[in-house]
Amino acid sequence: MFIASFPAGPWQTNCYLVATAAGEECVIVDPGMDAAPTVAEVIVEHGLKPVAVLLTHGHLDHTFSVTPLCAEYASSAWIHSLDRELLVDPLKAMSEDTRQLLARLGLPERMTEPDDVHELTDGATVPIAGLEFRVDHAPGHTKGSVLFRTDYPLDDDVEEVVFSGDVLFAGSIGRTDLPGGSTADMLDSLRAKVATLPASAVVLPGHGPQTTMARELATNPYLQHLDRSSL
Repeated sequence: MFIASFPAGPWQTNCYLVATAAGEECVIVDPGMDAAPTVAEVIVEHGLKPVAVLLTHGHLDHTFSVTPLCAEYASSAWIHSLDRELLVDPLKAMSEDTRQLLARLGLPERMTEPDDVHELTDGATVPIAGLEFRVDHAPGHTKGSVLFRTDYPLDDDVEEVVFSGDVLFAGSIGRTDLPGGSTADMLDSLRAKVATLPASAVVLPGHGPQTTMARELATNPYLQHLDRSSL
């Protein structure tokens, strides 16, 4: 299995390229602002062929480059139905400070979604590029936030890799105070979708370093204080 990652843009959003091996078809996860040039470099360096872009949620720092990349590589885009509208109206989920920042940068208020968009649903499996990505709807950061989970066959001690977007970070979680966010929904998602992940899972978040579920279950304050009696 091949996974390459790099932080991109002013929010240092982690973008991932995932394939069964170098030289094969790949998926791009969360190509945010300024991600396209480095994506192109990784593709050329490792002989990859992009066939899809997977989006953990609809915030602009995760989706900014999705349309040009899908056009460049004739790829499809996958996003949860509840966040699809953010592909064309990203300001709907932004704070006023962020809106002002983007205005100063001269970015348009409305965007264009890719030609081929597929809507994700909870519990779905996306078979693509020789891999299978299991989808867990985990609202709270946005209405349509999801986790992507895929098996990791290279290490017997790692059951799966989880692309957690802005649901779970190393030692923290995503904010819930932006439009479309909900603290109550986030707590439900943490309880039902995150805390139940296998301890051996490696977590690749939308920002910051990778972590493991074992570490997060032991040290992340947002998981330690969950009431799991209803599980």
